[in-house]
Amino acid sequence: MSPLHAVPGTGAAPRPPRSGSMTKVRVEAPGKVNLFLSAGAPAADGYHPLTTVFQAVRLIETVTARRQAADLHGTITLTLDEPDPDVPTDETNLAVRAAALLAETAGVGDGVDLLLRKRVPVAGGMAGGSADAAAALLACNALWGTGLSLTELTELAARLGADVPFPLLGATAVGHGRGDRLTPLMARGTYHWVFATAAEGLSTPAVFRRFDELAEASPTGVAAVPAEVPASLTAALRDGNAAALAAALHNDLQAAALDLRPQLADVIALAESAGALRAIVSGSGPTIAALAPDPAAAMRVANALNASGLVAEALRADAPVAGARVVG
Repeated sequence: MSPLHAVPGTGAAPRPPRSGSMTKVRVEAPGKVNLFLSAGAPAADGYHPLTTVFQAVRLIETVTARRQAADLHGTITLTLDEPDPDVPTDETNLAVRAAALLAETAGVGDGVDLLLRKRVPVAGGMAGGSADAAAALLACNALWGTGLSLTELTELAARLGADVPFPLLGATAVGHGRGDRLTPLMARGTYHWVFATAAEGLSTPAVFRRFDELAEASPTGVAAVPAEVPASLTAALRDGNAAALAAALHNDLQAAALDLRPQLADVIALAESAGALRAIVSGSGPTIAALAPDPAAAMRVANALNASGLVAEALRADAPVAGARVVG
């Protein structure tokens, strides 16, 4: 690796790598819910242009970056605090890829062991893997003393995946492009969510393929560019009005997710009958996000879903919350 580096796209002059003095750094990063998601027709590269509104929720991923033993110098490993066959621990894990990208970019030869504590549903359309990657970037930046700014880390995050920049920012934001070009959005108040998880995940590429197929079969097709965020949604957030926000929730991918997993419609119906203001598919699914008017209603919705046998688990979480931060 080169002893000098410059972060791609920043125009910054090369600087020598730094060596941090910490032995471990713990970082928390939030999962997300899409309040609004509009997709345009796929571009030549196959990616769909998006307009989306992210909100960070209090389902928190924790990554602890620990220095490797001397005999493992330069090695990046990942350990789960609770083993999960659905979460890889090799170089395919997004957190491992994040650490490797930072090391390559910053000219760092040190290794790291990443201890991962997951609380965001796996393969649930809530960007848990992206939160892990964001947390790994922030943790390794502190552990290795590489000194990259938040802007520089965000640029690296975008190279890892469209959803990775948002957990660094947190709160509420509009995403354009692939969802990685972010603009903070004002939001007052606290919103009370219930997330109904499924026993089996849904492939995001499969949902987008079905979205394209449904659009081709539709008389109107799919718009070349995604719709902009409606004024009703931004006004609801500015006012802290949960009922108005519920009415403005939208997800272009919902029809495709329901077509692939029809039983999700029963989860939506049950959540709303139990007291949710509105329930929609979260991102590409299969998690269902139900917005409740208050904590008591959220508890009733969660209890009804957990007792129904329709979901793997119903989790309550408030929002918005801060982005990735060092906590220890």
